[in-house]
Amino acid sequence: MIYFTLFFVVVLFFIIKTFIIVPQQYAYIKERLGVPKDVLQAGFHFLIPFIEKVKYKQNLKEVAVDVRPQLCTTRDNVVVEVDGILYLQVVDPYKASYGIDNFYLATEQLAQTTLRSEIGKMLLSQTFSERETINTNVVRQIDEATDPWGIKVNRYELKNITPPKSIIIEMENQMKAERERRSEIITSEGDRQARINRSMGERQEAINLSEGDKLKLVNEAEGKAAEIELIAEATANGLKAIADSISMQGGKQAVQLQITQEYLEGLGKVFDKSKTTVLPETLANIKGVFEGVSKVTNTFPGDASVAQTTPGIKKG
Repeated sequence: MIYFTLFFVVVLFFIIKTFIIVPQQYAYIKERLGVPKDVLQAGFHFLIPFIEKVKYKQNLKEVAVDVRPQLCTTRDNVVVEVDGILYLQVVDPYKASYGIDNFYLATEQLAQTTLRSEIGKMLLSQTFSERETINTNVVRQIDEATDPWGIKVNRYELKNITPPKSIIIEMENQMKAERERRSEIITSEGDRQARINRSMGERQEAINLSEGDKLKLVNEAEGKAAEIELIAEATANGLKAIADSISMQGGKQAVQLQITQEYLEGLGKVFDKSKTTVLPETLANIKGVFEGVSKVTNTFPGDASVAQTTPGIKKG
């Protein structure tokens, strides 16, 4: 049993040293007697015991490297604390194994150096507004530097840019003043626009009122003109009808009778409304009345007939 156990252990040891299974997205570097022999990709591989061995195991997946916070000085001499994340990937396992000892640490240090250089080229206000430019420049420079190491830098992202507290207070005051200035500008612009709108409304209202008055006067004038025209036309028609009637037999007597009747009716209204009436001497008696009528109608029948029909009136 002891020999069998020893044999089993030896066989297991040889199997472990001889057969290698490489996982997906990994690459193993095989050495033969200390000399790089081959890069083992994902799958099953066989090694010569005691002669060949796996020296390096490289992860081919994209890896996020946390770049530790550091102090950087901007172009306007403001010290800020900056940190970020670097995303890189091994594209050449052989170079990553033999080109540099620890490419993770080297890449992180290179990212910090490049970031300090980029921050030093900008003002403090630009570091907040041009993060994309900073990220692009850092990636470009690091990728060029890490190409001999078999490393591909995909992107770099700034996480935080923290200026000193005094600078933060000054920036807050500046932003507050800027907001107040913009508020005043917006308020004044709104008031100006409101006044313009009110003046335009009042102007349009005055125009509408004047147009309305103009149309009203035109309509009234047209109405009065039409009224005068209709009255004139009716009067002309009436006069024409009277003239036609007078020219007929008995028409003249009818007109005279109508005039006499209207004269007497008017005289009666004067007597009714006035307590004291002053009349000419000729109208103090009934004869004078008829003489006035005869002057209107021009047809008084004669003094004798009137005297005969009117008691108490003497001729002469």
